Amino acid sequence: MFNSRSRKYRNPTGAVADGQGVHFRITLDRPLSCTSAHLVIQPEGGEALVWDMFWCGMNGENREWWECEFTPEKPGLYFYHFEIHTCRGILTIYRGEGGTGVFGGTNQWQMTVYDRRFTTPSWLLGGIMYQILPDRFARSGSSKGEIPYGRSFHMDWHEQPEWRPNEQGEVTNSDFFGGDLRGIQDALPYLKELGVTCLYLNPIFESHSNHRYDTADYSKIDPLLGTEEDFKELCQRAKEQGIRIILDGVFSHTGSDSLYFNKSGRYGTEGAYQSQDSPYAPWYSFYKWPDGYDCWWNFNTLPNVQETNESFNAYINGPGGIVPKWLRAGASGWRLDVADELPDLFLDRLAAAAKEEKEDALVLGEVWEDASNKSAYGVRRRYLLGGQLDTVMNYPFRDAVLGFMLGADPREFKEIVENIVENYPPQCLHLLMNHLGTHDTERILTMLGGEPAGGRGREWQAAQRLTEEQRTLALQRLRLASLIQYLLPGVPCIYYGDEAGAEGYRDPFCRACFPWGREDKDLIEWYKGLGRMRLAHKDILAQGAYRTLRAENNLLVFERYIFTETTRESLLLVANRSGRPQSIKGLGLDFTGAVPVLGNHLGTVQVVLPYSGSVMRFSRCLPPPREEPPAQEE
Repeated sequence: MFNSRSRKYRNPTGAVADGQGVHFRITLDRPLSCTSAHLVIQPEGGEALVWDMFWCGMNGENREWWECEFTPEKPGLYFYHFEIHTCRGILTIYRGEGGTGVFGGTNQWQMTVYDRRFTTPSWLLGGIMYQILPDRFARSGSSKGEIPYGRSFHMDWHEQPEWRPNEQGEVTNSDFFGGDLRGIQDALPYLKELGVTCLYLNPIFESHSNHRYDTADYSKIDPLLGTEEDFKELCQRAKEQGIRIILDGVFSHTGSDSLYFNKSGRYGTEGAYQSQDSPYAPWYSFYKWPDGYDCWWNFNTLPNVQETNESFNAYINGPGGIVPKWLRAGASGWRLDVADELPDLFLDRLAAAAKEEKEDALVLGEVWEDASNKSAYGVRRRYLLGGQLDTVMNYPFRDAVLGFMLGADPREFKEIVENIVENYPPQCLHLLMNHLGTHDTERILTMLGGEPAGGRGREWQAAQRLTEEQRTLALQRLRLASLIQYLLPGVPCIYYGDEAGAEGYRDPFCRACFPWGREDKDLIEWYKGLGRMRLAHKDILAQGAYRTLRAENNLLVFERYIFTETTRESLLLVANRSGRPQSIKGLGLDFTGAVPVLGNHLGTVQVVLPYSGSVMRFSRCLPPPREEPPAQEE
């Protein structure tokens, strides 16, 4: 009756700009004797609108078409369904699996409407990201100068991060390995070989933990990492290699041991903990000063900030503030930690400050769910409607890839991916940070081959290593998972060391040092090959459309495609997640004229090898355009 993902029924599909007309069509069985049909569409927070549909002809002998056009007037979320008057009474058509229409139910379709003026940076399109935890990637061996007290050092780069509690039963995260900005600079040629075009650095500002999410001073580079001049030089050298750098902005909280809060008395100025007259005191929320204060997820080392406080907002986003300062120093954008905990007012001002300083600055948010309809603390967020985030970290795609690789129904992959494709504005979709691992998750190799940690603690996790058999399986799966990752809409992101075969369960084991000298060189070569593939087919992968062709049993087939004036150019992936060869006979796929890109060429071989994928490129001539092409053509 209807399918929101097909232009036969909704043209255009996906998110649309305000003021853009959308054509809706439903097809009904003639025996229903439909006398009238309506599109019922409700702008979120507004009155439901009932749009009359008109009869527009037969669809074969026993079905008929009803249609209408709707033009959303302003950005927001619009939810819709259909009502038809028939010989069986008034029937409702709601959303079923895969965006199709079914009688009854309660699930409505979502239409995302974004500001027609909304644009995103073009420099990241078709690129590759690489995430670095600065203390653990590479150390230059340069002198660190005077080291802040309270930090311990590992002399052995390959040692396991400290995970045991101290005498007070706390894990302080105060052990360091000495990775620094000059070490990252020295590794730029290696990153260039991987095809990297954007480095995402976890926090680099002065902080007293190794992860540096407890900011002590936003205005200074942490002394163990180097100086502001080192940062400027890194940005310049990276730019010469065609690589941009984005920084981690941790603005929902600071460290308690900071210039602003100063609970430990480390700093000479009066912090909020020391004086209620401190200029920083209004930044924080005390229910009983000084020891009773609001803190991030009940960690008393991370006092929450009131982001709408004008003084804090000006300090971060105002002229000469933190956001423009580091963009002027050479950064190309910001990744915002826990974006769902940053209020709209703050996000609006941050995005405006970033774009005013650098027009093509990237603002990327940490959001774990579908960011188009995310609600946080009782408020529907408008991250992707224009004026806030350019794009987000793409945890749904990670869930889809892991689910497929570890045995979930392939239809779940199809549904997760196509939901995001349908709901996100295209300019956001093509910049999505598509990661398989981050500093907040287990290493992807461990996920794909190891025993699930479940609720087991750090002592068990610390003792685990993949067996030879487990590692062999994990490596096979990782090659296929990364191939899928590199072909999906958005920008693939490598978490440092994943491409070198690093293992590890949850924090801190997923944050061990890059295994220099112990790399899996075959795996690195695989990733270099993926980088070359993306570059060679950037014309399709940068902004190409997506569709799933098959998702059943152990097989996944999807296509990325674009239209030129005379041809349809497409990349097709056929993936087999199982340990046995899979026949593709009977899937109705035509490989005539396919040019092999990677894997066994399926033009003649009708079998996909275990844990492997085959990528082919097609170029098909388009028929001459007709004066009035029918709306239902795909």
